[in-house]
Amino acid sequence: MTLIGKMQEWPLTVDKILTHAKLNYPQRKVITRTVEGPITETSYSDIHDRAKKVSNALKADGVQMGDRIATLGWNTARHMEAWYGTMNIGSVLHTINPRLFPEQIVFIANDAEDKILFVDLTFLPLIEKIEGHLKTIEKFVVFTDAEHMPETSLKNAVAYEEYIKDQSEECEWGGFDENTPCGLCYTSGTTGNPKGVLYSHRSNVLHTFMTMQTDVLGVSANDRLLPVVPMFHANAWGLTFSCPAAGADMIMPGAQMDGASIYELLDTYKVTASAAVPTVWLMLLQHLEANNLKLPHLNRVVIGGSAVPERILRAFKEDYDVEVIHAWGMTETSPLGTLGTLPPELQGEDWDTQVKYKLKQGRMPFGVELTIKDDDGKKLPFDGEASGHLMIRGCAVVDTYFKGVGGEILDDEGYFDTGDVATIDELGFMQITDRSKDVIKSGGEWISSIDLENIAVGHPKVANAAAIGVYHPKWDERPLLIIQLHEGEDVSKDEILATLEGKIAKWWTPDGVTFVDNIPLGATGKINKLALREQFKDYKLPTY
Repeated sequence: MTLIGKMQEWPLTVDKILTHAKLNYPQRKVITRTVEGPITETSYSDIHDRAKKVSNALKADGVQMGDRIATLGWNTARHMEAWYGTMNIGSVLHTINPRLFPEQIVFIANDAEDKILFVDLTFLPLIEKIEGHLKTIEKFVVFTDAEHMPETSLKNAVAYEEYIKDQSEECEWGGFDENTPCGLCYTSGTTGNPKGVLYSHRSNVLHTFMTMQTDVLGVSANDRLLPVVPMFHANAWGLTFSCPAAGADMIMPGAQMDGASIYELLDTYKVTASAAVPTVWLMLLQHLEANNLKLPHLNRVVIGGSAVPERILRAFKEDYDVEVIHAWGMTETSPLGTLGTLPPELQGEDWDTQVKYKLKQGRMPFGVELTIKDDDGKKLPFDGEASGHLMIRGCAVVDTYFKGVGGEILDDEGYFDTGDVATIDELGFMQITDRSKDVIKSGGEWISSIDLENIAVGHPKVANAAAIGVYHPKWDERPLLIIQLHEGEDVSKDEILATLEGKIAKWWTPDGVTFVDNIPLGATGKINKLALREQFKDYKLPTY
């Protein structure tokens, strides 16, 4: 006889997160800088009740389990209500990244077969221009009230507050299988069309448990958390789930992401923790330095999306006593894959030694398994030296893309190829050395574009830097370093190259340095190497 554990069946569905918050943290605050301008306050209890009104409004429009409901919005309380109101009745929340090209937004909305679109005022002009290409959307709900509702050419457009005002706060949530689809996010589509990643309720709840680990995000009821990372970036890195689950106050930045606006929220609301991509923190640091400001309440910031420049990491700790936690992940990993908190072996080391580890992407939390493999699929040692394809598997990692796009994407051991090239050291710290498609291959050896970029960005006059491989008749490829300076600054090529001296192997030294007004960024704020390779495809390296 097979023995089966005798525990309760308690499906892991995300409706339980907001219900838990209402029961245990009803008065914890969600503070929002609204798109209309004023800063408003609400609570988890109110968000719970208003999310039920959203659910009933959707049901009145004939929305069924499995129907895709799209949002095109900033981090606000209203967006959060629509988020849970959709998911908790078994419909699929499809967050659209507004920074994608209009053609890509059309593609993913049609591919997802979205039925209703919740949209912020900011993005109305964008949607009005492409509405004729949106094949399945039947109604547009604008995140505003009747007073601020503008004239619009969108069919069946309605103000959010009008959409939900007559609905009941009573609605049955959950009651379905935990493997029911819950959320849909598309990759940024830097090569070909974006691909959909279909999260389940189970994967989102397990990812929430993972983020609440002390050595991951460590969110607790004692936190006041500012999620600058958008809700359309893989669920704000899970914070829209983990904050209500833990009972942390949320400070929502809305549409204003500049340094002054972020500082105002950090200081006014005594924010203890935050999360964003490096460009946001660079703007904040510039604002702090220009105005001689401090951060007395902020304890830690999580930085992901791209590698953390050493200058940012050091400035936060040395000048403001704020811990930087380096994070790595992907849309396909829900998204957290590694976190750079220090283990006991490093707690007693000097600061410079700690920095070397904190600049790596971090260690895998429970729920994630990483390995590195060579081109033949052979596993490589965790010695910090061997570099190979970074592979991942876990409880919240993609199995198949939406609608089966791309076919089988896992290897024979169930690992997903991240497309990154990385090392993993003896302490489990993973360090990405490049994207497999971005690595510079010179004379059969690999040069890390990421290392070149991070060192160059350390120069005080450099705002951003990118390294790409360009054709070389002898070595196949050699590095070209592309520099964007801070406004009003001037620096020579030799000075930039001098910054690299002693920090890289001599043969890594770029053969060319060029200056541009702006380095193009993709939809998620990462450097668009595809655009740069096209821009510099005819670049001729100097001959010596």
